[in-house]
Amino acid sequence: MNWFFKIFKKQKIELDPMKYLIVGLGNMGADYDQTRHNIGFEVADFLAKEFDVKFKNDTLGDLAEFRFKGRTFILLKPSTYMNRSGKAVRYWLQKSGVPVENLMVVVDDLQLPFGKMRLRRGGNDGGHNGLKDINEILGSQEYPRLRLGIGSDFQKGRQVDFVLGEWSEDEKKLLPEILKAAADAIKSFAAIGLERTMNLYNKK
Repeated sequence: MNWFFKIFKKQKIELDPMKYLIVGLGNMGADYDQTRHNIGFEVADFLAKEFDVKFKNDTLGDLAEFRFKGRTFILLKPSTYMNRSGKAVRYWLQKSGVPVENLMVVVDDLQLPFGKMRLRRGGNDGGHNGLKDINEILGSQEYPRLRLGIGSDFQKGRQVDFVLGEWSEDEKKLLPEILKAAADAIKSFAAIGLERTMNLYNKK
């Protein structure tokens, strides 16, 4: 048991198995809107719109909450910038009493083709700085994450420009379908569990 989970035990934080923390990773500010790196924010926004809830600014991020099939979903868009996402994740896990296995982090992934998604139970950061910080702050890699492919159609040395660049017109046309699939996978994760959801959505 790492130090983060020892804190839960020591402080006697009451965990609610019917609560889920859905963290969309991205960067706050108009300069980052509609960029590939912010697809985690876009998934969170899609869910908020689907359930007609509004984000409110709170400690370390913007939050919204809705209920679905008896579960409470807490949506978090950290305001700490991508590379410091771990602080916000740790704070709201503790504040909300969400079990770590009920955490879902949504990130962009260069290693997946555009439109592909992969659910994982845990694992290394894969070069993603947001996941890297969360892993370090939590002291664990064992939490669910949803990786959304943004492709790798860039010239050598232009990775940062590509990741922080806006979607192409062709990508924008397909994005609503991708966001809906991601939102459906997140709801499925809470409703029927990670393993069954992985079997369903990782095949698509």
